[in-house]
This record gives sequence, structure tokens and C-alpha cells, in this order.
Amino acid sequence: MNYKNAVRILVVAVVILCAIAFTAFTAAAQEQNEEKKPVVSERGRDPFKHYEPVRKFKPLVTKLEPPSIQVRIERYRAQKMTAAAAHVAPPKPTTALMLNEIQVNGIFRTPRGWAAMVEATPIKLSYVVYPGESFFDGQLVAIEESRLVFRRDTVWTDGHKDKSVEVKPLRQPSSVEAMTSAKAAPTDAPASQSGAGVSVSSGGGSVAAKPGPPEKPASPEKQ
Repeated sequence: MNYKNAVRILVVAVVILCAIAFTAFTAAAQEQNEEKKPVVSERGRDPFKHYEPVRKFKPLVTKLEPPSIQVRIERYRAQKMTAAAAHVAPPKPTTALMLNEIQVNGIFRTPRGWAAMVEATPIKLSYVVYPGESFFDGQLVAIEESRLVFRRDTVWTDGHKDKSVEVKPLRQPSSVEAMTSAKAAPTDAPASQSGAGVSVSSGGGSVAAKPGPPEKPASPEKQ
């Protein structure tokens, strides 16, 4: 009888020891997992982890396409009417033109300095321009004897602008125009004329002109 009680006590002791050992092992494993688990704040980010900014999708940046010539002319007319109502100087007609829409037909000297005759190819109108003249996508920086120097502004869809230099040479006459000018030139014209003349360079060559005010630029409203 004592033998059976001793066996039972031994079995119970072994079971208790196993339970204690299993509980201790489970607690140790849980503590180890908690040490490895990162601390997460209420916002869901580990405060001890290096900050990683959220990557946002960047839209594709392209060159901003300009409006059509008719839209730009209508905008110029509206600006001119607004300026007239406010009794201020209206914008120049060239503000509606792009640099790739003009060609240089003549360069000449005036009392104000060098000037140029440019033609707006889409609307077939000519304008007299001076350094500092503004265009839709740039500005006339300098006039030289055989070319015009512009600053071109390229606008992108994200708002920034790129500036570059663009040079437009004086238009050279075609062979037909040169032959026509040569036939039309008088043979008995004097070599020199008295009085102060204006030196003019154009697509057809250099001629002497009487002093006078430059030709009044045509307005896009004539279009």
C-alpha cells in the first residue's frame, strides 16, 4: 500500500515539474519574441527606425503647348481694350506672336538706334521692332547688322521656365527676287546723295532711304 502511494506521489511530482518547466519555457520564449518585436507608436511607425518618406507619384513633366494664333490675337485684343479703359499704354502686337512665327525681312538704323522689320508668317503682317520688344515666348535682346538675337522662354507643365538664346538671320533673297531687284534698280542713280540718310539692310541688299519716322506696325486686329 505504501508502495502504491509512493508511485502516485512520484507521478504527480513529475507532472507538476513538467508543467512548471513548460510554463517557464513558454514565458522565456514569449519574452524573447517581445524583445525582437519592434516598438510601434500609435501612428503605426517605429520611432527608432530611420525615417523613410512616403513615395509619391510624380507626374510626367512636358513642355507646355502654346495656344493657337487666333486665341493669342483675341487675348491681345482683350488686353488692349482693358488698357484703353484704364488709360494706360496698350501691349505691343508682337506679344501675340511666337518666335518661330516671324522672319526678319530688313534691318535698318533709325534715330532711336537699330530697328528691324519682321513679318508674322501666319497672318502675313509686318512690324517694326526694337531691342527689348516682347514676344509671346521670348524677347528681342539685340539687333545686329545681319541678325536678331532673342531670348526664348520655354515653359513646362510644372511651372518652371528654361531660358535659351535664339538667333534669327536676315532673310536672304531668292534668285528670282535678286534678278528682279537688279532689273528694277535705276542705272543713272547718283552714287551719293546729300543729306542725312538711313542705312537699310534688307533681304534684297542695302539701299539709301530718306530720313523719316519708321513704318507704323500693323495690328493683329487687321487679321
